[in-house]
Amino acid sequence: MPFSPAYRPQTLHAELGPEFFDPVRAADFPQTILRHRSQRHAEPLGLGTLTDAEWVEHFGRFKPLPGSFETPLALRYHGHQFRSYNPDLGDGRGFLFAQLRDERGRLLDLGTKGSGQTPWSRRGDGRLTLKGGMREILATEMLEALGVETSKSFSLIETGEALMRGDEPSPTRSSVLVRLSHSHIRIGTFQRLAHHEDKVSTEHLLRYSCANYYPGLQENDVSVLALRFLEEVQANVARMGAQWMAAGFVHGVLNTDNINITGESFDYGPWRFAPSFNPKFTAAYFDESGLYAFGRQPETLLWNLTRLAECLLPLTQADKLEAVLSQFEPIIQREFASAILRRLGVKSRSLSDDTRLASAWVKFLIASQAPFEQTFFDWHGGLASQMRASQSPSASLYASAEFEPVFAALADYDSSANLDHPYFARSQPCTMLIDEVEAIWSPIAEHDDWGLFHAKLHKIGEMREAYNQKPA
Repeated sequence: MPFSPAYRPQTLHAELGPEFFDPVRAADFPQTILRHRSQRHAEPLGLGTLTDAEWVEHFGRFKPLPGSFETPLALRYHGHQFRSYNPDLGDGRGFLFAQLRDERGRLLDLGTKGSGQTPWSRRGDGRLTLKGGMREILATEMLEALGVETSKSFSLIETGEALMRGDEPSPTRSSVLVRLSHSHIRIGTFQRLAHHEDKVSTEHLLRYSCANYYPGLQENDVSVLALRFLEEVQANVARMGAQWMAAGFVHGVLNTDNINITGESFDYGPWRFAPSFNPKFTAAYFDESGLYAFGRQPETLLWNLTRLAECLLPLTQADKLEAVLSQFEPIIQREFASAILRRLGVKSRSLSDDTRLASAWVKFLIASQAPFEQTFFDWHGGLASQMRASQSPSASLYASAEFEPVFAALADYDSSANLDHPYFARSQPCTMLIDEVEAIWSPIAEHDDWGLFHAKLHKIGEMREAYNQKPA
């Protein structure tokens, strides 16, 4: 079937040069069973007209998309993993498969996870478990519905191999995921060049990144360009972190190779949503020190941005880079207040008022340990939802002294919510706690029953519509 007129393939990443990637081949899988295709995200890219058979050819067998890369590219990068530097990273079980333009002209990547071994696999099998692929779909769909900038789970295909893993019952089923992202250039991409003291390539990557992801940055002076680039990346990363905190989301593995330059959440492993606002809540069982705990995510993002700033030292002045980084805290505080207001469905007033409401809200959540998503759901629309909140399972918490400052702050805010949506007629919101994820996986593992999975995606879709979240 022909591609639609919206299809606009690109090969821009190849222009960076061969020192930035390794051409690779996808694994030859024994099976290709289509488990998920995101028609909602395929349509704007001109890929919605593909038949399921054609879809599998491209995203399971990795037949090149016309006009994009003839050969997939495994990207090279380094990174700090739990703050220990690792120069042996890179795309070990994925590659950049294709690039395209969307209807707004933005450059987008189609990258893989579980597509086979590459020069960077480090003795790994290059595969992805089916459960891991399913979990990433649930994470990205939920985060998008909650207003978080995130990669999109474009395709999931079961591949018919038995994988051995230490963190789930094995052998387990295999899959290959295709994710749609704005960029796969990471902080670790810059770190690799800094590690090799390659100033020329650092400037080359900087100018490529600005031209394709921050086209508003038009500077011949590389010193000025580096500073403005750091400002833009920092603003987007801070916004992402604020959105995580407002969604109760814990990424789990905030290594520098998992932070990209467009500030878009991606690469989901041991993620979790916090049941309540507990700053010490962690997602990864191996994060024994709580380095990447819920409440430490903002400071971790600043630490990672500081590593990016270090990579730019050959191009600009250290004191000016430090001045940029000094703005991270006020930026993320401002973004957090905005994210809280969006989640509450109320209209912004002033920075001081918005900050006061966000602060009162967080203090209540911490003091009461109220159910995170239930509380946002109950008060979406502000005081316009007072009657609805009074009938909530958490209603007794709202009669407490701890809630009085929140109520007082909400009195100044007008609703921006669509409270007539059927989603708000229910008593409980859509959630994605770990027990729910396991309950969705269990019938898939035992009986190949995907009913709960599809039902959950439908509920998330209702929530996305009710909150009026559009794809980013």
